[in-house]
Amino acid sequence: MAEEQGDLPPIIIKKINKGKPHDAHSSAWKVAYADFVTAMMAFFMLLWLLNVTTEEQKSGIADYFAPTTASISQSGSGGVLGGTTIGEEGAKSAAAQTIIIEIEDPVPGKGIEKATGSEGAEDAALSEGAEESVEEEAKAEEEEATFEEIEQQLKVMIDTNPLLADLADHLLVDMTPEGLRIQLVDQQDRSMFQRGSARINEFARTLLTEVAKIIKNLPNRLAISGHTDAQILRGPNGYGNWGLSADRANVSRKVLEGASIQDYRMNSVIGRAATEPLILVDPYLPSNRRISIVLLREAKVLPPKYHREMNYGNGAPQ
Repeated sequence: MAEEQGDLPPIIIKKINKGKPHDAHSSAWKVAYADFVTAMMAFFMLLWLLNVTTEEQKSGIADYFAPTTASISQSGSGGVLGGTTIGEEGAKSAAAQTIIIEIEDPVPGKGIEKATGSEGAEDAALSEGAEESVEEEAKAEEEEATFEEIEQQLKVMIDTNPLLADLADHLLVDMTPEGLRIQLVDQQDRSMFQRGSARINEFARTLLTEVAKIIKNLPNRLAISGHTDAQILRGPNGYGNWGLSADRANVSRKVLEGASIQDYRMNSVIGRAATEPLILVDPYLPSNRRISIVLLREAKVLPPKYHREMNYGNGAPQ
């Protein structure tokens, strides 16, 4: 029996482990897909929020996430939306009600005092600042209207005065940030001063006198500046364009003072030579030789008691 068992061939059992059909693939794609779906959901939520929020709510959200911006809460919540809700009025709870409390001013003209002293002082300061701003704006408008009236008077003076009928080209009037500017300019065939000199011609003296009649009763101070063309002047002892423009401005000041303009109204008398040409493209044109008189904005004259007599010396040209 044992021999028969020894003669039998050995039995070999072969086990094949088939495993799972997709073991060769990873499941990482599921994580990536979930991230993609989450991102898309967040994106569409953002689009929806942008569509339903108001400009005030968007500003509150922006202030909330800006570390350097002070967010001002519109309610006690102090949150991102400042206590407001997203959606239409109908989406609010039925229990939510808007209560408007009207408080009468106990003392007319004095306003309602705040419970907190700092808030009351702050509001009072803001109120005073607003009143000052309104007053300054009113003064500026009044001054602007006065300047426009003066401009019209000067134009009428040129048109109606027989002595100035042919001098219209010598007078320019315009508004500048400093104030109302009146300019007396030379023309090709006629100069206000003798060539290379500060000796004024008679027609220029007449024009300055007529201008003084219009501006003498105004409170504004005057800034007078003389200008030359770019032609270089070489006079004795280094006398040049700077000295010439300053002397012409000073002579114009004397003519104005002789026409009843108080000398303490003079804010400045300056020579600018050829540094500020009227005709930029050609600084050699005669029109660049001019006298500029500016009625300064908000520059009121001092009372006569502050007036100081100024000695200009004997060297000023006549």
